[in-house]
Amino acid sequence: MIGDMKDRRSLRLLHALKVGGPQTAEALGRKLAMTAVGARQHLARLLDDGLVAAEDRSEGVGRPKRFWSVTEAGDARFPDNHANLTLELIAAIRKTGGEAMLDGVIAAREQAAQKAYRTRVAGAKSLREKVGRLAKIRDEEGYMARAATASDGTLLLIENHCPICAAAKSCQGFCRSELALFRTVLGKEVAVERAEHIVSGARRCVYRISGKDAH
Repeated sequence: MIGDMKDRRSLRLLHALKVGGPQTAEALGRKLAMTAVGARQHLARLLDDGLVAAEDRSEGVGRPKRFWSVTEAGDARFPDNHANLTLELIAAIRKTGGEAMLDGVIAAREQAAQKAYRTRVAGAKSLREKVGRLAKIRDEEGYMARAATASDGTLLLIENHCPICAAAKSCQGFCRSELALFRTVLGKEVAVERAEHIVSGARRCVYRISGKDAH
């Protein structure tokens, strides 16, 4: 578990990379109130442990800048909601009742989530507020979620972590169910499209959300 790491500053750096994506040591230092030299020292330790990777990028004139990112091993330090047990249960359900039974289990999970989510979102005065509340729910569930706004004004639900990633990779029904859940909770007149997908190789999941009342 990530909480077992002794060096809290290294933990903060790893968390910042997980949430913010590839960054330079200078940017991480400013974000975490430490010097660039100090950030590089912690990043070097994380690199030795295989938890981060470095890539030099040329950005116009001047020397290339080194960007740091979380590796698969580093990503594994974040909670995964008991991945092995989940995979065993999925396999058992498939063996017992096939895909139909598994689809039924996913549907029941979705219906329960709909009820809980609708209760939390009820009373929101705008789509923006609804998305903000949805992001809070998902963040509490371990998705490292936040609401944001794209440059074109489209609302975004950004999830930097997937605590059920192992299950989602084993059964795409989980991802389809979550997309359907968001569409149902936000309303029929709201369009929700997945723009980035962790299971497809992206570092995060991003949903673009648009509707009449986005302000």
